[in-house]
Amino acid sequence: MKIRCVWEHNGDDSIMYADNFVGAYTRGESKDIALQKMKREVMSYLKWKGEVVTDSLEPIIVQEKASVLMVSDADSDVLFEEEKKPLSRSEYEELKALALKSAKNFLDLYEIIPDKNKSCLPIRKTFYGQVPRTAFEMYEHTKNVNEYYFGEIGVETEHEGTIVECRQRGFVLLEEQPDFLKNTVYQGSYDEEWSLRKVLRRFVWHDRIHAKAMYRMAVKTFGGGIPNLFHFV
Repeated sequence: MKIRCVWEHNGDDSIMYADNFVGAYTRGESKDIALQKMKREVMSYLKWKGEVVTDSLEPIIVQEKASVLMVSDADSDVLFEEEKKPLSRSEYEELKALALKSAKNFLDLYEIIPDKNKSCLPIRKTFYGQVPRTAFEMYEHTKNVNEYYFGEIGVETEHEGTIVECRQRGFVLLEEQPDFLKNTVYQGSYDEEWSLRKVLRRFVWHDRIHAKAMYRMAVKTFGGGIPNLFHFV
C-alpha cells in the first residue's frame, strides 16, 4: 500500500503528511528523516482508527511545497491538491467522524492527567509564543483553534465548552451553509489557502501534534500508567 506523502519544507527542515491517511504526519531535520518515520506513523495511526495494521506500506512523495514558515515548529500553510476536490456526503461524514473521534480521544487523554498544571518540560518559545508545557496549556491551545479553522472557510463559531462540544457546534453551523460539499477554496488569513478538506485534516493533525506532546510530557512528569489512547510509537 502506498503512503501518498506531501512534503513541506523550509531548507532541510521538513514536515511530511499522508494525503490518504488524513492527519498522519512526521517531522524531521531532512526529507529522508521525515520520510523514514512515515511507515511507523501510519501503522500507529491505523491502530488508533481501529483498522487493520499492515506492514506493507511504502511512502512516496506526490507533492512538494517549499515554505518560508518555521516548519520545524509545525508552522504550515500547504493545501494538498487532493484538498481541492469536492466531497461526497459519505466521505464528509467519515472525515467528520474522524475529527470528532480525535477530539474525544484528546479530551479523554487530558482528563486522565493527574495534575493539569504540572510539567517537567523546560520553557521554550516558537513563532507563536511560548510552547504549551502543561496539560492545561496544551488542551486550551488545541481547543482554541476551533474558531480559527472554521473561520477560514467562512463559518462563524467559537471555542466555548469542551473541545468536543465546540467542534460539534462548528460542524452544525457548517452544514447549514448551502453547497458546503463543493469544498470551495478560500483565501484566508496571511494569504493561506483553505478548504473544508483542509480543515478536516488540520483538526486531526493539530490534535495529533499536541496529543503526542501531552502524552510524552505526562509519562516524563508522572511516570507510567498514562494510557496511550492514540497508540503513539
